[in-house]
Amino acid sequence: MSTPETALKIKIFGSPALREKAKPVARVADEHRLSLSQMAQLMYSSSGIGLAAPQIGVAEAMIVVDIGSGLYKVINPRIVKRRGRQSNQEGCLSVPGVCIKVRRAKRVTVKGLDENAKPVTIDAEDLLACVFQHEIDHLKGKLIIDYASLLGKLKIKRKLQELKAKSEHEELPQSETKSCPLQL
Repeated sequence: MSTPETALKIKIFGSPALREKAKPVARVADEHRLSLSQMAQLMYSSSGIGLAAPQIGVAEAMIVVDIGSGLYKVINPRIVKRRGRQSNQEGCLSVPGVCIKVRRAKRVTVKGLDENAKPVTIDAEDLLACVFQHEIDHLKGKLIIDYASLLGKLKIKRKLQELKAKSEHEELPQSETKSCPLQL
């Protein structure tokens, strides 16, 4: 269990952990249930609506999501069906102060395991679908900035350099959750 000295922290842009591909969880254990609970607490305390294990430096395929309709804790999530299109301005707890317009599926079906290793199937649409796709991207080492156009990348270049410098010195920026309507 985390103590105040070892409390979980969200990794910010520049941390190599954010670009690692998460490994599937072979066998769900108490340590995974504890990590999911701690991730949920950190997500809530950071005013986020989703968090993936790589964002806390854990290279295992686990996510937590809550858009206000209940908490999902999903291990080894995968999208098995995509339908429709939507575009949203997305922010990310790991890229504070940056907001990117991202095109995603409007509806998705996600399969995985719950924290007790029971199979789950989640049909998500609109905001919930967006959040699942965003968090599953993290498990693949993909960030919202990867969706930015060349011009968009030029516009955020300075901000990304600042975040990378802070990440190298393990300085966490002040929360900038107000910079984007969706802070995932």
